[in-house]
Amino acid sequence: MLRAAVVGGSGYIGGELLRLLLCHPRVEVTAVTSERLAGRRADGPHPNLRGLTELRFAPLADLGRCDVVFVARAHTETMQIMPRLAALADQVVDLSADFRLADPRVYAEYYGVTHTAPEMLPSFVPGLPELYRERLRAADRVSVPGCMATAAILALHPLAAAGLITGDVTVDARTGSSGSGSSAGPANLHAERSGAMRVFAPLRHRHEVEISQATGCPVRMTATGVEAVRGVQVLCRARLVDGPGEGDVRAAYRERYRDEPFVRVVAHRRGLHRLPEPKILSGANLCDVGFAVAEESRTVLAVSALDNLVKGGAGNAVQCLNLRMDWPERLGLEFPGLHPN
Repeated sequence: MLRAAVVGGSGYIGGELLRLLLCHPRVEVTAVTSERLAGRRADGPHPNLRGLTELRFAPLADLGRCDVVFVARAHTETMQIMPRLAALADQVVDLSADFRLADPRVYAEYYGVTHTAPEMLPSFVPGLPELYRERLRAADRVSVPGCMATAAILALHPLAAAGLITGDVTVDARTGSSGSGSSAGPANLHAERSGAMRVFAPLRHRHEVEISQATGCPVRMTATGVEAVRGVQVLCRARLVDGPGEGDVRAAYRERYRDEPFVRVVAHRRGLHRLPEPKILSGANLCDVGFAVAEESRTVLAVSALDNLVKGGAGNAVQCLNLRMDWPERLGLEFPGLHPN
């Protein structure tokens, strides 16, 4: 059994990591850390784990040697502890933003602080199997992309790779309240969030630079919080190059994702679920991608949806671990989602 630890296990992503890892047939969770909840049971903030574990939170200072450590600490904090974590485990899977961007200058521009471990950036492989599968098979340090970035990258990559789009791409993202984390402030109170559609990032959302880095497209992104708890949906608008039409777009998606275990092409002309819908993906490590083409204006709308805590976070991390260990990629990730939900 592979010995795993979860650093920063009291939040929503940490809880989702525990849920998946505790049920993984080849992983033993040996430690979970939280400074605030040190000494308390892990199934306190994560009541869905009752009966699955007797683990208690420990402070980071008590963390011992393990085979793999999953890091779910806050952005700008993780880079400060990463050198120590890398010495405690053969493999590190980071779910913060601190090692997602290759250029520390771009990181400082988007996150407002100087990167404190720039020398470690080249050692991290992006944790997106659909783009970096072969590199992940040998990767000991992995940086999982953000949830909205994952959705947008998977929506845009087939179009960009096939040379079907040109110019700037606009990304309109909608996300549920769990995307703000379990310690979000007054803006996430039920009285403020219920019934609201709040544009919380009208310009220059941090994920836009991740999307540009992965796809090569100039990206302008906005993000809106909606009433859902889980789920991300992104709408990516781009201009088609001269010549190709809807058939070429469909062929690009089908060819690129034909053999992917966790990406489905959903672009139907009729029916209730014609395009990707995050509600039916709750709990699943799936990303649905689809499209609509307006040939008269030479534009394409690429749509994708996922559960922000699973394929947009913890599930992607476990998928990367499966690849690194040469295990079946679906191992521990077979749950198909719920309907109705």
